[in-house]
Amino acid sequence: MSTISTTIESPKRGQFSSKFGFIMAAAGSAVGVGNIWGFPTQAASNGGGAFLLVYLVLIFMLGYPMLIAELMIGRHGQTNPANALSKLAKTKSVKLIGITIGLAAIVTSALIFSFYGILSGWFISNTLAPIAEMMGATTTASWLVDMSLSRNVVFTVIFAILTILVIQQGVQDGIEKWSKRLMPLLFLMLIAAMLYIVTQPGAELGLRALLIPDFSRIMDRDVLIAALGQTFFSLSLGSGCMMVYGSYLNKKENIAKLAAQVTLMDTAVAFVAGMVVLPAMYVAAHNGVEIFAADGSLLSSDTLVFTVLPALFATMGAAQYPVSVLFFALLFVAALTSAIGMMESPTSYLTERTSMTRKKAACIVGTIVTSLSLVIVFNFSTLFGFVITLTTQYAQPLISLGVAVFAGWVWSRKGLMAEIREQEGVTEHSLFWKIWPVYVKFVCPVLVLILVFTSFQ
Repeated sequence: MSTISTTIESPKRGQFSSKFGFIMAAAGSAVGVGNIWGFPTQAASNGGGAFLLVYLVLIFMLGYPMLIAELMIGRHGQTNPANALSKLAKTKSVKLIGITIGLAAIVTSALIFSFYGILSGWFISNTLAPIAEMMGATTTASWLVDMSLSRNVVFTVIFAILTILVIQQGVQDGIEKWSKRLMPLLFLMLIAAMLYIVTQPGAELGLRALLIPDFSRIMDRDVLIAALGQTFFSLSLGSGCMMVYGSYLNKKENIAKLAAQVTLMDTAVAFVAGMVVLPAMYVAAHNGVEIFAADGSLLSSDTLVFTVLPALFATMGAAQYPVSVLFFALLFVAALTSAIGMMESPTSYLTERTSMTRKKAACIVGTIVTSLSLVIVFNFSTLFGFVITLTTQYAQPLISLGVAVFAGWVWSRKGLMAEIREQEGVTEHSLFWKIWPVYVKFVCPVLVLILVFTSFQ
């Protein structure tokens, strides 16, 4: 494993110590609730196999090239998203536009954390509930799974504190170290869950629903919108996270290869999560749990894993407790690795724009985003779905459009080629690096515009 140099532009900044550390951190940011909660939920609600097919097309036609763009811009700038984008511009007016797009990405990251923290708090409480049940604390167990205001406030705050503690430790000792520990654990837990679920009676129907697409729904507006939002949410695009992680990379690293590894890992986890949750739905149905309404629509789609899966676990007898603890602990691990990237984006900006320490900046950012989360908790029915839609279906794609324009049109050809040449073992004359600048300049903006326009119809 090659070691990445620790030469940095500013004494405030750190860098990843190894390729493996970066891949685990970037994959951790990408792999999370978006994959294990979002992907199966979206697939179950939007045609199963049809959604999977559209998602796979978009992740490689749009997600992968845009991930390269964000990582390259971040590494070139060696700074936060706002400053990194402004560095590509020549004139003051375009620099201001770059700063605005970068700040929008940072704000979007904070808004995503605001609903993400609530969901992640549920994962913690649902992990603890079976333990309380086994200990005979039935009242506590009921409180841990109820959608009560007190439960939501307590565990939203607990999850935010855990994220702050990791961010305060910095790049190598916090983000990288914990990602290297948590991501392999996540993969093992997810594979174990899949192997168990697919062997249960009724799982075959779930596998068919996921793996056999209904081609009549491929161009369905709802499927396209859901797949677009999932593509950007899943890879943490348009939120500044990947630009920040790119800024912690050495100039010699081959970004195309690193981005491919992160994209493949992210997609694989989403697929395996689908292989867990969709079969589990039909196993639950086989065991008498109602999962579909009379019109065929999915019941409780937004809270799928908190309704259908516990009902499934309850049919397992004594095994329900360890299985439930394992599954929700898996979701918590996935959530924490993603939340680290979300909070790092605004924390990085604050430490670079002020003289405050990372610990202080992380506390301030953590307090702000937790306050946003609590505002949503107290206005849940109005704000929760609204913030998810605002960030994942509109803000992230639009910000990514701005990033594509800066990477393809604002960044000078000479500057881009110089950045490409700095990568070890890479030449701008290779087929990939001849195609990518043209692709991100012309194809990516058009694809995003078409899909965003479709979502506004």
